[in-house]
Amino acid sequence: MDVVFYTKPGCTLCDEAEQMMKLVQEDYPLTWTTVNIEENDAKHEQYVFMIPVIEKEGTVVCSGSISYVDLVVLLEENV
Repeated sequence: MDVVFYTKPGCTLCDEAEQMMKLVQEDYPLTWTTVNIEENDAKHEQYVFMIPVIEKEGTVVCSGSISYVDLVVLLEENV
C-alpha cells in the first residue's frame, strides 16, 4: 500500500509514527511519500492540529498518535 505521510520538523509524534511505519514495513508492503506541511500552506492549514497524518487516495486513514496496531489493521483491511 502506498500512502502519503504528513509531518513537520520537530514533531515527536511524527517521528514515532515513522518508526512504526518502518517496523510495519518489515512485514507488510507499505510505502509512503513524506510531505512537510510547513512547505505547503494549504496542507499546513488543513493538518496543523492533526499531524502526523496518513492519507490514502485523498482520505485520512490515521492521525495523531499512530501505533503499530493501527497500521497493521489498516493494511489488513486493504489486502
